[in-house]
Amino acid sequence: MNAIGPARLLHLARACALGAVLLLGGCQGALFAGLNSTNDRAGVRHYDDVEFDARRELSLDVYAPANAQGAPVVVFFYGGSWLGGERDWYRFVGDALAAHGVVVAIPDYRKLPEVSLDGFMRDASRAVAWMHDHAADYGGDARRLFVMGHSSGGHIAALLATDPRWLARHGLVPRDLAGCIGLAGVYAFLPADVDDDEMLDVFGATPEERREAAPVAFVRGREPPMLLLSGDADREVDAENSRELATALRSKGERVEMRIYPGVGHSALLLALSHPLRSHAPTLHDVLAFVGAGMQASAMSHTASR
Repeated sequence: MNAIGPARLLHLARACALGAVLLLGGCQGALFAGLNSTNDRAGVRHYDDVEFDARRELSLDVYAPANAQGAPVVVFFYGGSWLGGERDWYRFVGDALAAHGVVVAIPDYRKLPEVSLDGFMRDASRAVAWMHDHAADYGGDARRLFVMGHSSGGHIAALLATDPRWLARHGLVPRDLAGCIGLAGVYAFLPADVDDDEMLDVFGATPEERREAAPVAFVRGREPPMLLLSGDADREVDAENSRELATALRSKGERVEMRIYPGVGHSALLLALSHPLRSHAPTLHDVLAFVGAGMQASAMSHTASR
């Protein structure tokens, strides 16, 4: 497919509304194909269809800097309202970060209605544990492993970083993560965040029930550092989600950085990782700065413990 220009990509992004339930698969397919045609591929190695759960036939794709050694690792969970999405659509995320020295894994996970919260969180924790065990195979450092996600994927990443039950299945705790990066994530389950009957059956019909699945409800002061990015023009997931989670973390003395970009919408926040749309939000810059800070903190911690 020929490369699509930035103006056309922006038009597709606005038309597709990334955060919505994936009813416009053809539209989104065109959008992602256009983005992926502009990837930063120089010096990036692709490892496609790496199986991390043979029983459930789940795989992930790994993007690694050439000759990487001791590089930070990011496990990225894509969004799609917990209902849809494909890891192959997000090659631009893997390539963008790997081109700047980060090993990236993008796993698939089961979705509604096949499974509920327990199912996709089990898949997500298994993918993180697998990458923790195999980071060195791709030049990564398991001590510098971050989770990252957009929209409902941000919810998954943040829940791994706050609710210890999920990683405990694999002998890990949230603070084994170097950090959590949330892009327009659903952290507080505000009334406007879940309005589909099917999702209400999973997350609860009342605010009290929904908060039981909300990362903000699990903050105890044992979380990894977090970077929370949102746009004030987001009509899919209110930026108040980021504010509430940041407030909860700060109340427990945890390190959290929050950025709310003016004029940036739900889709643009993520798409700004792609090469032609980076001028629309400093997403890539801020993610790389946070991962770099996490690398330094991890190195200092391990030096001090010797």
